[in-house]
Amino acid sequence: MTHNRGIGRKILALALPALGALIAEPLFLMADTAIVGHLGVSELAGAGLGTAVVHTTVGLMIFLAYSTTPAVARHFGAKRLADAYASGRDGVWLALLLGAILAVLGWIAAPWLVSLMGGHDDVAHFAIDYIRWSMPGLPAMLMVLAATGVLRGLQDTKTPLYVATVGFGVNILLNLLFVYGLGLSVAGSAMGTSITQWGMAAVYLWMLVPRALSHGVPLAPTWHGVLGMAHVGGWLMLRTLSLRVGILATVFVATVHGAATLAAHQVIFTLFTFMAFALDALAIAAQALIGKELGAGDVAEVRSLTRVMTRWGVYFGVFTGVVLAIAAPFVGGLFSGDPAVQSLVTLGVWVLAASQPLCGVVFVLDGVLIGAGDARYLALAGLIALAVYAPLLWLASFATAGAQAIVAIWLAFALGYMAARAATLWFRARTDSWMKI
Repeated sequence: MTHNRGIGRKILALALPALGALIAEPLFLMADTAIVGHLGVSELAGAGLGTAVVHTTVGLMIFLAYSTTPAVARHFGAKRLADAYASGRDGVWLALLLGAILAVLGWIAAPWLVSLMGGHDDVAHFAIDYIRWSMPGLPAMLMVLAATGVLRGLQDTKTPLYVATVGFGVNILLNLLFVYGLGLSVAGSAMGTSITQWGMAAVYLWMLVPRALSHGVPLAPTWHGVLGMAHVGGWLMLRTLSLRVGILATVFVATVHGAATLAAHQVIFTLFTFMAFALDALAIAAQALIGKELGAGDVAEVRSLTRVMTRWGVYFGVFTGVVLAIAAPFVGGLFSGDPAVQSLVTLGVWVLAASQPLCGVVFVLDGVLIGAGDARYLALAGLIALAVYAPLLWLASFATAGAQAIVAIWLAFALGYMAARAATLWFRARTDSWMKI
């Protein structure tokens, strides 16, 4: 019992600050939206379209944090601090290189991307502005991901929370200055965020570079290390891509069933995403702790951590499920005044509530296997889950629009897709194959 309490304290010490840092990112988006929203409808729509492109790109690059964390954590657990900082250095260099390439491509392809997403007239003009003026900050955004992964691997989730919090405040001030003070409209919002991201990247470098140098780690990358990070990151990117494809396919099917179904789906998915923050915080703690203990060669502690965090995931899922089930009849009214949408939201949220314990298992075990560096399996498991989900979603497309459709869609996603992910992750976690010392 005393040992379990000790494990619990270690998990909370990493998970709670990680939760705060996770919440800061959507606050950036909310601040940008609120500031731009007062300019006009076309400006807001254009910024929304541009944001979707930028955030999809950054979302696919999340592997920069997920591959750096376990690599650094393993060396940290083995007390090889020079190797830990060297891995972190290579991860940051990979982020800078990818960011520079994507920034150039994004600037050039902005008109084509906006056209592909249906933007036209003034909306297209503002969307292109937002994308293009976000591109100078893209290398910094990716460096921030990699540097955050380094600190998580070093068992430090508090510093990213502090940096994200200060960055949020600076972002608001700069955006107000550029949008209203200098009259730069939507482009000003993107400029403010780009500058903020470079400021955050500079803070991370200011902290990490002296530490690396003090351990005799040169600043120039080793290309073997960069390519190694890219190899692991490629598998993790495939894992993330399969998840994005599943989400986009779900939106497509909801769209087929009409505006009310699509609106209700958006509300339910927003709730799903919000609940995922807390579970993501547990997953981040899992990445850092599992990597550290595998580096130390303590398999028994890895097993204990996995059992405790999986239990916590289930418990939290039960708690959030009960809260969602109680709130379901009322939550629709917070997002829509349309009675039909409200009714559909209630039904979908009840299905979401039933899936929460399952989601808890998925998020935690995903973090455990990322922490173990089991990227290839995670990518293949993601493809298997998507293959299971596709026919379920296809069947949901034949449902009658309205109540039947929203229930069918969310049964397929929240119970079918998440069950497939849970099964593949549980199957792996119960073996010893992923615990490579």
